[in-house]
Amino acid sequence: MSLLLQAIAAHARNVPLGPALADDARVITYAELNAAITTGAEVLQSSGITTLALLADNGTPWVVSDLAARHAQIPCVPLPHFFSPTQIVHAIRNSGVNGVLTDRVDDLVLLLEQTGIAYQAVTAWQGLTLIRLEVDAVELPVNTAKVTYTSGTTGDPKGVCLSGEHIETVVQSLLEATSASAADRHLCLTPLSTLLENLAGVYVPLLAGACCCVPSLKTVGLSGASGLDPMRMVKSLSDFQATTAIMAPQMLQALVAVVAQGNVIPRHLRFVAVGGASVPQRVLAQAEQLGIPVFEGYGLSECASVVSLNTPSCRRSGSAGRPLPHLELCIAEDGEVLVSGPHFLGYIGHPGPNETWPTGDIGYLDADGFLYITGRKKNMFITSFGRNVSPEWVESILLQNNAILQVAVFGEGQPWNTAVVVAKPDTSQATLQRAVEQANFQLPDYARIGNWIAAKSPFSSVNGLLTPNGRLRRDAIFEVYRTRIDAIYDTSLEEKIHAVL
Repeated sequence: MSLLLQAIAAHARNVPLGPALADDARVITYAELNAAITTGAEVLQSSGITTLALLADNGTPWVVSDLAARHAQIPCVPLPHFFSPTQIVHAIRNSGVNGVLTDRVDDLVLLLEQTGIAYQAVTAWQGLTLIRLEVDAVELPVNTAKVTYTSGTTGDPKGVCLSGEHIETVVQSLLEATSASAADRHLCLTPLSTLLENLAGVYVPLLAGACCCVPSLKTVGLSGASGLDPMRMVKSLSDFQATTAIMAPQMLQALVAVVAQGNVIPRHLRFVAVGGASVPQRVLAQAEQLGIPVFEGYGLSECASVVSLNTPSCRRSGSAGRPLPHLELCIAEDGEVLVSGPHFLGYIGHPGPNETWPTGDIGYLDADGFLYITGRKKNMFITSFGRNVSPEWVESILLQNNAILQVAVFGEGQPWNTAVVVAKPDTSQATLQRAVEQANFQLPDYARIGNWIAAKSPFSSVNGLLTPNGRLRRDAIFEVYRTRIDAIYDTSLEEKIHAVL
């Protein structure tokens, strides 16, 4: 049995009436949770399910189902609520899912009928419906406990296969790093299908004997992939007396804005982890000034979510923290961050990685071992003068100015760089120009912004310009603004030609 399930069983014996889970409707004690896990495992085993998918809103049924699959040693495939129908079908077929527990029966049945997947509704359990599917079997790597799908930038996200042992190694490291205890109340603000929330938000509190609060996404103010009601989020932090929470960068920005307007910080909060995408330094500085206990980290699905994390006892502003104790980091000659330690078992259909995993991220370690991420290797571009530029680095400098909310920098094969800028409402052109000039003053000449374009609307996952976790979809942004960007360079070239003539 897993260390997590052993811990839950021990809590059930030692503090049977202690609260384990809470959602909008009820509180489940550790004794009740342990019994539900055992019953759920029996239901799954008797149904003949060999690979289980979860497609449901946040709530106690999701957590119990996930843990029951672990107890039954059935690989679990959490399906993100923001996946398109095409992506859901891809994940089901790609991983050989032959059973889905869902609260979206009508939508799923319609999708199955449209795509020709035979199904049978078996039974209702824990408020969810188990639907049996007839799909081709897929051989997952030995010891696969969970398959997490990356959001991806295409229609076919990759399935990352993780072992239970790897997952629990990360969970134990996070428990120590965050000083989690039985006194904690963690509030899940992001979907449980997100690996980070699944592990750090559910498994860590349960391992510690704490209470994990899993209200619906609507309750915490989240809708779709990027819709957020900041006041509902802050209210839920107070209502559930949350001591810990995980936030995407946009959520932290919303919390900072709410507190800056005179609202009180939820008084129980002691640890707010932020990750998924880079956070502007000005936002982190504002959070610190307002007394919000925020700690930035860095991670990858292939490393079972968290790689490094700032903590109250070991913190450096601007960094992604030090690596968790079970991992070692080094930097390749080209600046790529390499991770040694437990890794994923492989992508579905592809062999597992070597001992050292190339993350694809560019960064560096300072003298004290703190990790700094400066960009993505694949995003690096080369100017027409042969200079390598990490757009994330330039963007981070631009985002230090409060007038700029979002920005994407381009310059492949060009003599200078162009920025597509999302500004604060009612910001004048002159103010934006000064912001760009201030950033340029901090940059070497080859990385400076030669011209900029005001974006027509903010980047979001709704318009396809952000991933669900807040990262820029650079190719999509470039396509939207390609004509205007090309015109800038063409006009500049024509002006230079005329000047010479």
